[in-house]
Amino acid sequence: QVRLAESGGGLVQPGGSLRLSCAASGIIFSDYDMGWYRQAPGKQRESVAVITSGGSTNYADSVQGRFTISRDNAKNTVYLQMNSLKPEDAAVYYCNAARWLVRFFEYWGQGTLVTVSE
Repeated sequence: QVRLAESGGGLVQPGGSLRLSCAASGIIFSDYDMGWYRQAPGKQRESVAVITSGGSTNYADSVQGRFTISRDNAKNTVYLQMNSLKPEDAAVYYCNAARWLVRFFEYWGQGTLVTVSE
């Protein structure tokens, strides 16, 4: 059974930092591209950052230079370091695992809430 367990969300003031973690089980973690997505109230889910199985990274323009995605294959964990947080970064953040192997495999975590407010 595949499980993606996010942690690290919470309340932070504007300008602050948080680090999200996503621990994966039930998959060969190193074979998967891992991503962080977010969904704010009333908005569609959007991609925030992706790190491929090979270690390449890609960021949404809105977080470029402020967020850093990384992975530790030994711990089956992907991280999202979020600095200089803005109120518009507030959302539920979801962890995603994806790969192509004959067909597309994709899994989602339950999400962790990030609130950015005074």
